[in-house]
Amino acid sequence: MATCINVILSGGSGTRLWPLSRHKNPKQFLKIFQKKSLFQHTMLRNSNKVSDFMLITNETQLDMAQEQAKSIDLNIPYQISEPVGRNTAPAIALACMDLQEDSILFVTPSDQMIADDERYQTALDRAIFLAEKGYLVTFGIQPKHPETGFGYIEAAGEDVLKFREKPDLKTAKEYLASGNFYWNSGMFCFQAKTYLKELKKYHPEILAACEHAHQSKVAGQITYEAMAAIPDDSIDYAVLEKSKLVKTVPSDFEWTDLGSFDALIDYAQEKSLVNGIKKIEGAENALAFSKKLITTAGMDNFFLVETSDTILLLPIGESQEVKKIHNKIKKTNPELL
Repeated sequence: MATCINVILSGGSGTRLWPLSRHKNPKQFLKIFQKKSLFQHTMLRNSNKVSDFMLITNETQLDMAQEQAKSIDLNIPYQISEPVGRNTAPAIALACMDLQEDSILFVTPSDQMIADDERYQTALDRAIFLAEKGYLVTFGIQPKHPETGFGYIEAAGEDVLKFREKPDLKTAKEYLASGNFYWNSGMFCFQAKTYLKELKKYHPEILAACEHAHQSKVAGQITYEAMAAIPDDSIDYAVLEKSKLVKTVPSDFEWTDLGSFDALIDYAQEKSLVNGIKKIEGAENALAFSKKLITTAGMDNFFLVETSDTILLLPIGESQEVKKIHNKIKKTNPELL
């Protein structure tokens, strides 16, 4: 069996979880999930499933990631520090270039929570089997409800028919009713040589720029100029939506990306695994992330987040508004990001 490397993508700042998540302490490193971070949970659940880890991140997060890995007695022997982000297609290409061509990459975000380890292992075993056959493998999550915040994979068994953008609620309900649509998990599995071959076929400009960047490393670091010259594109757009070698593994393990406060609230209420979230006194359905006593009368269905310099108050079910708030703060008080 070929070597399997868990390539962890960790570059985002989790803007939809502001003000908890900041540039200097993004959501994947917040130790609020059983006193561990999402990044640490990612490494722990994969540590007995892969040969080693590779981290792709930016310079700001590199030290934080290494420190958190060390604190759970795990190592990250491979790392790529990007001086500027160019999206997932180039990042994964650079990872492939750092590994043997037959190596299998199990690419995962750093900020998801997954349960049902046995089902997770079964899905990964199947993905590795398909990857060794020369396929680019995605993981399609069995949808639990009509979610508008995720992309979807339309499939017939393991054959991918089409990737779908985030739908409106009506379309999401139709997807759920059809029975052959899956949430796009953002996890992938393939051999390095397969991905590079398909990238050359469908987006040779990215491949050429990545090859130049990889060859021009200085002291193991990609230069800003070489990285900035790489076209910005996701693996979905650059390769997966075009390739004829794509398969999906329909997966029924428990999965969430915790990408919004509503998702975080649902997870906290269902699992009781989020440290710091508590019910607000005087309300039936109001919660707070705060160390202080929060009480109210005549108000309900809201969520309060308190940090040392900010208080955020929003209705439950309206957490998509945080992105708009974040964009406004970026103009008026960028120091708070």
